Amino acid sequence: MVTCFLAFSFSASESNNDKLKNSHLLVYTKNGKGYIHDNISAAVDCIKDLGIQNNFSVEVSDNPTVFTEANLKKYIMIVFASTNNDVFDSDEQRLSFRRYIEAGGGFVGIHSVTGTERNWHWFKMMIGETFSWHAKFQKFRIKKMDTEHPSMRGVPDIWEREDECYFGKELYPGMKVLMAHEIQSLQQDQADMINKNAGSFSTFYPAVWWQHFEGGNIWITTLGHSKENYNDPVYRNHLLQGINFVASQYKGLNYANAHALTKDDPLKLE
Repeated sequence: MVTCFLAFSFSASESNNDKLKNSHLLVYTKNGKGYIHDNISAAVDCIKDLGIQNNFSVEVSDNPTVFTEANLKKYIMIVFASTNNDVFDSDEQRLSFRRYIEAGGGFVGIHSVTGTERNWHWFKMMIGETFSWHAKFQKFRIKKMDTEHPSMRGVPDIWEREDECYFGKELYPGMKVLMAHEIQSLQQDQADMINKNAGSFSTFYPAVWWQHFEGGNIWITTLGHSKENYNDPVYRNHLLQGINFVASQYKGLNYANAHALTKDDPLKLE
């Protein structure tokens, strides 16, 4: 047991990433009307603890007034921790968020983030999909698809865990899959819904991915339903490596590259 724990207790410094050290992260937790996960406070505590261990600072807010250009300039990345439904109060706030990404800001999304801002097309492309359905909480398997990606460091090749298998729709083709749900490992009492939501996918379905999108670097994990997950060293390493990867891609904010004048402007062809 000691050997297993040590295998997954990496620190960001072991990846030689100085960009995360002494940086500032914003963890955003607002939920709109609808289901609110009870894991949010555990996720916040987990990320704060990772910050203490790895020398980065964490600010937490559920107030959308934080989304102004002047305020967002403080942060190397924004983390949405199990956000759901509409989390902004105005299109001005949405535009500030979009321009932060276009300027080179980082983004990490956790679990129900795929159900966030379901009516904002740009946001759904930035995330990579929008939530459609999840199978019931159960033990199933997740397969590592990209063994070389830096955010997969210390993540099991086949990760058997209790969680929710998330499915999505409107998948954006720029997403690069890092881990996938093994569909056939799910209990078959929901087979009709699983097959319906898996769509054209057969054996595996995206679970964790990243993409470079409109100037920003995005890393998403649909894993992390249970509040107990955030005390699990394997899952904590999973989050840390995602945060560490996004930080490693950060080159500073350059608002000269932020082209959007409204939240719904067309994508910029790069």
